[in-house]
Amino acid sequence: MNSTELAFSTELIAPMFTLMCLTALVWLYMYTLRLSYVIKHKIHAQQLSSPELIPQLLPEHINRPANNFKNLFELPVIFYALMLLALLTNTINQVILYTSWFFVFSRILHSIVQCTYNKVMHRFVIYIIGAIALWLLLAQLLLSLI
Repeated sequence: MNSTELAFSTELIAPMFTLMCLTALVWLYMYTLRLSYVIKHKIHAQQLSSPELIPQLLPEHINRPANNFKNLFELPVIFYALMLLALLTNTINQVILYTSWFFVFSRILHSIVQCTYNKVMHRFVIYIIGAIALWLLLAQLLLSLI
């Protein structure tokens, strides 16, 4: 592995780590909001025994981060797999690097929108743009491996 390949490998880890940090931040925000609401409104933990009961007891704005947290385990799972594939096969170039960062930035924006004002069309446009970046990343990797 030459120094350029090593630099690309190291650079490709950064978007994955950034997405993992975003997931951790959303998790922390989710539990901060939920626990403070549950304590303030004296909701017994057993009342939250199943996921179906939570929307009945907690308002929508308290559940936004939980919904976003679930989203961070959908398309990002494919992203992580693609990044690991790129690292394992040493299939790393500027296009893959830039596309991976584009996807991560789209997830950051999506999380900000969903966890705050939650305007569906804003979220949808960001989601679609990020998803297209992910599928382009997949195509780039496939073409590089052929």
